[in-house]
Amino acid sequence: MLKDWDWILFDADDTLFHFDAFAGLQRLFHPYGVSFSREDYEQYQAVNKPLWVEYQNGAITAGQLQQQRFVAWAEKLKVTPMALNKAYLEAMAEICQPLTGAVELLNALKGRVKMGIITNGFTALQQVRLQRTGLLGHFDLLVISEQVGYAKPHPAIFDYALEKMENPDRQRVMMVGDNPDADILGGISAGMATCWLNAEQRPLPPGITPTWQVKTLQELAEMLLA
Repeated sequence: MLKDWDWILFDADDTLFHFDAFAGLQRLFHPYGVSFSREDYEQYQAVNKPLWVEYQNGAITAGQLQQQRFVAWAEKLKVTPMALNKAYLEAMAEICQPLTGAVELLNALKGRVKMGIITNGFTALQQVRLQRTGLLGHFDLLVISEQVGYAKPHPAIFDYALEKMENPDRQRVMMVGDNPDADILGGISAGMATCWLNAEQRPLPPGITPTWQVKTLQELAEMLLA
């Protein structure tokens, strides 16, 4: 099946990398003497999740998201929201690990197909994480929404990526991701094949039909290398 593809594009967080936001926030707040609890995390996510929806919809910028999610904590701790955001991204870079099967999949594909990352994550985390995990050299393309000015599923970020890829046949490009709205709907709208990494076996959202679904990266490797 690999012969059918010129490019395979991956999302980053929760597709290639385990993204444990709770552990990252605990690490962030520890130097401030804060025992960051599950209740604290739920309150943080009540602010953070709607901001991500606004960001993906183009209603706010990456900078506004990063600042607004830490406003309440910044007031409590008498620091700036962006100081907390910077420390949070550094903490996430330190604890972030590849998902099970990610390294094996990327090693198996390296040199056999071009690979790229399209992520709505932030620049300060992406490059460092790829370097620390030794995976930077596997990718021919790294597209970060914060740098492009548009977030998935906006067509502009996919058009930007395809231009950087020298405009391959879109039917020979596969987008792999865990987020049906950002990754799968975005890939479909861009004319790509899509593969939904659906680890929790969630039901398909209305109106979104990926080309394939897999539960694990091992399953994706078996499919591609069959």
